[in-house]
Amino acid sequence: MGIAKSYRLRLQRKRWRARAFRKRRELSAVVDRTATLKPDAIIAFSTLRNEKIRLPYFLKYYRKLGVEHFFFVDNDSTDGGRDYLADQPDVSLWHTAHSYKSARFGADWINWLQMKHGHGHWTLTVDVDEFLVYPFCDTRSLAALTDWLDASGIRSFGAMLLDMYPRGPIDEVPYHEGQNPFEIASWFDSGNYVISKNQQLGNLWIQGGPRARMFFADKPEKAPALNKVPLVKWDRNYTYVSSTHSLLPRGLNLVYDEWGGEKASGCLMHAKFLDSFNEKSAEELERKQHYAASHEYKAYYAQSDKSPDLWCKWSEQYINWRQLEILGLMSKGNWA
Repeated sequence: MGIAKSYRLRLQRKRWRARAFRKRRELSAVVDRTATLKPDAIIAFSTLRNEKIRLPYFLKYYRKLGVEHFFFVDNDSTDGGRDYLADQPDVSLWHTAHSYKSARFGADWINWLQMKHGHGHWTLTVDVDEFLVYPFCDTRSLAALTDWLDASGIRSFGAMLLDMYPRGPIDEVPYHEGQNPFEIASWFDSGNYVISKNQQLGNLWIQGGPRARMFFADKPEKAPALNKVPLVKWDRNYTYVSSTHSLLPRGLNLVYDEWGGEKASGCLMHAKFLDSFNEKSAEELERKQHYAASHEYKAYYAQSDKSPDLWCKWSEQYINWRQLEILGLMSKGNWA
């Protein structure tokens, strides 16, 4: 990488960090339990709005994997989720009524909390409908994975977002609070993905799956990005650039092997397509707080009256992480 390009990226990183520092004023602590944080704790960060129905299973899932503390930014929820989170002993919670869009879709808020509280910790940054699956996750905790990453000198761990969906109309089976969403949304696309490389930041750019073929069939280049770097050994000088799709320094984005081998990676099973999808799409379209003038939610809403069925003859039902590895959607790399 040229000296000029390296210098520009350093300036960009300083700019995002300074922006996060300014945006800290938009956050007010609801409950701050960071005094209980252990030096070696694995911690999770998430921004949410009106997702109370998802929270019990989300917390249960990640507690079981070994997350010890959760940091939430509640963007003015009205469904009681803020009170629910405030009562959880392993949660620190902040509230804001400010614009999600003007905070770079929540990245500024999360960057600030990670700068202040994440330094030296393995941090997991996910939405409340994203569930990390990694090699040996059925028998090994997140701490086993991060210990191996530490021993291997690896600072970041990549995961492909895998959209999960039911067989049949997505609003046919109701989802109940606390339920495992994959009892309903147990299917995924085993292929139908395209990959390119972002030359500036070095991260892969993955698109495809059911959202591309159903909602963006006429403009596949507009389909949502599926590449994520959710797990990072955080340093206060790091910053997320575009959600969890990319970071600076750019070396954190190299979660793949350019020379034909494989690095360990995972999948984020995405439980977006439940019976609440149509209602949520309408709400977010009205708020206009999402990327690119909410074009993604416009595409969803255009299909919402048809109660879309994402299942097709190439759909595959989820079994376990080994199935995802066989399909080439994740890899155990050198971790044995």
